[in-house]
Amino acid sequence: MRSLIDILDFSVEELDSLISVANDIIANPQKYSEKCKGKKLATLFFEPSTRTRLSFEAAMLELGGSVLGFSEAASSSAAKGESIADTAKTVSCYADIIAMRHPKEGAPLVAANNASIPVINAGDGGHNHPTQTLADLLTIYREKGGFNNLTIGFCGDLKFGRTVHSLIAAMARYTGIKIVLISPEELKLPSYVKKDILEKNGIPYSQTTSLEEAMPQLDILYMTRVQRERFFNEEDYLRLKDSYILDTRKLVNAKKDLCIMHPLPRVNEISVEIDKDSRACYFKQVLNGKYMRMALILKLLQEAAE
Repeated sequence: MRSLIDILDFSVEELDSLISVANDIIANPQKYSEKCKGKKLATLFFEPSTRTRLSFEAAMLELGGSVLGFSEAASSSAAKGESIADTAKTVSCYADIIAMRHPKEGAPLVAANNASIPVINAGDGGHNHPTQTLADLLTIYREKGGFNNLTIGFCGDLKFGRTVHSLIAAMARYTGIKIVLISPEELKLPSYVKKDILEKNGIPYSQTTSLEEAMPQLDILYMTRVQRERFFNEEDYLRLKDSYILDTRKLVNAKKDLCIMHPLPRVNEISVEIDKDSRACYFKQVLNGKYMRMALILKLLQEAAE
């Protein structure tokens, strides 16, 4: 049974195919409105989510299917001590496909190993968030026309940001990619990501603490939140937090066709004044996430039926 637990579970060709289907859904929504008629998606969300859960539900409903599930662990039998494996086996009796978010790394993999239907990882702890990466890839494709020869700046919390790690892994498979890592010393990209992904694939990268310094060379700027809870002392946090607030002043030397992305939720790291800038793509990312989840649901259900 095919599931999606990690973005690298899918080949470049399969990702290209998903993007192609998503673009066709955007162009011809009516053609897809009954593709999943009679099918049910179970959303098993053991931790809170706004965008991801609603995006999966909207995706299935727009394909003509239906949705069942829960949005917090307290309202499931996990509160009584039921194992992930048993939950997956049980839900397999009611639904055709599962989307699962869990605070523990590896929980969706356990579910996939025990379910008799496809499982989609909708985020597991600090580990993976492959469908956010699908949203990111469609956004880059629609804004830039492809994935090759791009300079991508990742800014903010690069140490704990699962969306950053997943997108770097996905982009490392294309040619001519350059990565600029912009973060405080305390939140640098983990050395295993540099070693296992960037260096292993021969991707040139540079590290800086200055967003303004990096800005002129970037085709894509991927912003993330600098999280207060990651600092050992308040002084360091206060010293650094404003360095990574994107405002119009910091965009003075940016390219005219820069693509500004953010996995959301945003706190204060992108000023609301940027929302009106034509280069702001983060709400487009939200919409693109729905289309890619539609394409993914179709792919996994078709493969399950074959």
